[in-house]
Amino acid sequence: MKLSILSVLIATVSAAGRLNGINYNPKRADGTCGNVNDVKQDLQVLSAFTDTLRIYSAIDCAQGEAVLRAMEGTSWKLHLGTWVNSNDATYEAEKAEIKRLSTVFNFNNNVKSVIVGSEPVYRREQTTTQVADKVKQMKSVLQSAGLASMPVTAADTYNVIDANIVNAVDFVMLHAFPYWEGITIESATDKMFEHVNQIKSIANGKTVMVGETGWPSAGGNFGAAIANVNNAQQYIQEFTCRASSSNLDYIWFSAIDAPYLGSASVEASWGVIGSDYKTPKFFNGAWFTCSAAPSTSSSSPPVSSAPATSAPATSAPATSAPATSAPATSAPATSSPATSAPATSAPATSAPATSAPATSAPVTSAPVTSAPATSAPAITTSTSVYNSPAPTTVTRSKRRKCVS
Repeated sequence: MKLSILSVLIATVSAAGRLNGINYNPKRADGTCGNVNDVKQDLQVLSAFTDTLRIYSAIDCAQGEAVLRAMEGTSWKLHLGTWVNSNDATYEAEKAEIKRLSTVFNFNNNVKSVIVGSEPVYRREQTTTQVADKVKQMKSVLQSAGLASMPVTAADTYNVIDANIVNAVDFVMLHAFPYWEGITIESATDKMFEHVNQIKSIANGKTVMVGETGWPSAGGNFGAAIANVNNAQQYIQEFTCRASSSNLDYIWFSAIDAPYLGSASVEASWGVIGSDYKTPKFFNGAWFTCSAAPSTSSSSPPVSSAPATSAPATSAPATSAPATSAPATSAPATSSPATSAPATSAPATSAPATSAPATSAPVTSAPVTSAPATSAPAITTSTSVYNSPAPTTVTRSKRRKCVS
């Protein structure tokens, strides 16, 4: 596609609305690691949609350095993720890289928060007590780097978050995917906000944020959930508009389709940008116009910014994901450090369109430098079984974002 055509498409979408944030994986179509120039090109395309990204690991593909380098000197913001699995050496390597990166970059310019893990409790690789301890460890790392005020959270599915996690984090981050609950698109946004409200009820005044939610545009159906572009567009519109009116912050899943996971796979089709890394999927002017969004049957109260208090141990979410032996996912091996992006858990849904400023974050021509590869232990991805609080048991495929 020629740049002039791409510019028209981006302008069309930009006029309609923006997202609070988007989950991002810098891997290329063949599964290899993206470099700083690749990230800059992605930022240019994604600037039509947002000025905030989330990544899942600092060490996988050395993406912490690559993304921060590409954002340097711009108004882009980053939720900087660290991978947590059953091998604590992985998290030790992530902590060491966060400490190193804090000496190379001014986190206060571009980093919004540091996220400990992505669904390690859901995958039965950590307990909530262990995750809470890792949050405390990260806070200690940041404090020693002069970043004591940097917010730290842990991301997991809504049904496994409990008082241990709530009490440890600065704000509560949940994942939920109505698609993976096998429900119709008409019920999706209401179901998502049921999960949001469930977490608000145990957050004890802490801010609640959706770390992942989305709907696939292709790849097959799951129960009554149909994966196509129309449904993906309907869900992003309904969720984001309702999130905006509810003052709910969120990070959309995901930025770009992942052809390296297999073009026919539903796991490859969650992006707002297609598999060519250039073309927006939704280009009509109403894709994100909240006045055109269908009304929903209920509304969520504004997120409270009240100071954190201790969550009572009895208010843990209703169900926990049963332990299962998760067969290895088909995420291709990368040339990145041995880490692998965690499998994403598709819990119920997350909050959409936000009031992100209408301006695009400029991408600067910062010199291209390659981040040194770390010796992080291998990260594995998995498939899992997910028990929702609803009566049905939902089998979910786990797409891992960062080190897949």
